[in-house]
Amino acid sequence: MTATWKRLIRFVAQDGKIYRGEPIVSDAEYDVGKQFLQGKLIKAKVVTGDIFDDAVVTDEVKEVKTLLGPLTPDDVPMVKCIGLNYMKHIQEGGRTPPPYPSVFYKTRFSVADFGEDIPIPKIAQSKVDYEGELCIVIGKTGKNIKEEEALSYVAGYVAGNDVSARNWQKDPEFAGGVPQWCFSKSFDKYAPLGPALVSTQVIQNPGTLNLQTTVNGEVRQDTNTNDLLFGVPRIISFISQNTTLEKGTVIMTGTPSGVAMGMKPAPVYLKNGDIVEVAIEQIGTVSNKMAFE
Repeated sequence: MTATWKRLIRFVAQDGKIYRGEPIVSDAEYDVGKQFLQGKLIKAKVVTGDIFDDAVVTDEVKEVKTLLGPLTPDDVPMVKCIGLNYMKHIQEGGRTPPPYPSVFYKTRFSVADFGEDIPIPKIAQSKVDYEGELCIVIGKTGKNIKEEEALSYVAGYVAGNDVSARNWQKDPEFAGGVPQWCFSKSFDKYAPLGPALVSTQVIQNPGTLNLQTTVNGEVRQDTNTNDLLFGVPRIISFISQNTTLEKGTVIMTGTPSGVAMGMKPAPVYLKNGDIVEVAIEQIGTVSNKMAFE
């Protein structure tokens, strides 16, 4: 798939209406998320039509009042996630590299906007963790996709945070004897995405991108996607085996080392009010605050 837009944002304009648009950028490293957080003026050309099929980048220019996430839950049929996919993260957890991608799921209601508070339910507040991730957005429906053709199914890439409740994922008194991946990671709003959906015209090689996660400005994760055990084409090919991969599906590709759970001498989990930012080269920064209910 080749999108008509290069970068896609969703925003509230000065007239109070919500639009999708192509941000007017100065260079490849323009970070629309940081620009917004710093209070700088952002302008975008309005995009009309289906963002995956017949989108048109118009000449109508709007100023961004509030930056949202590029995708809504209605755009996303499912969020598919890969666990244990960075070699250093596997090592920090004392695990053995899996022979195939480890897959779990979030519902579309996990999708959250840039800047949106992430509601942390009372049952999950003891061990809240962050996982900065490169996310793939599928642009056309496919099945049994060949690895060498996989990138042609990609609409673009977005930064994401796989918010996780470690007590429900790993503690035996909650999860039992096996990891409880889906329930612990699929509460509503547990997959904030942003700040922009960046097309394959801009990012032709997703395996060479710097990724950094900060908590209240402190760097916790700092790596490159070249540490991925399974790259983007392999992931798409694997999860589409005899399984329809729908247009709009978001695939979270895994998180690098530096999560709270792996910190020494003891984990430092997220607290109420903590701000987590995930920044990926050429994509930008998504920022969200944890809000304990």
